Amino acid sequence: MPVIVDEVVISIEVTNQASGGAGSAPSATEDKQAIISECVERVLEILEQKAER
Repeated sequence: MPVIVDEVVISIEVTNQASGGAGSAPSATEDKQAIISECVERVLEILEQKAER
């Protein structure tokens, strides 16, 4: 039986805090990866909930 996703809600909170020096680039990459990981986890949870119904 196919799973049909009617609605996917993704919400994130982004803050723009000033960080100085050369350390900002790796931190930004890590932040993006963390956001992507969180979004993927939430989408998978929603899909699992839909599949249980």
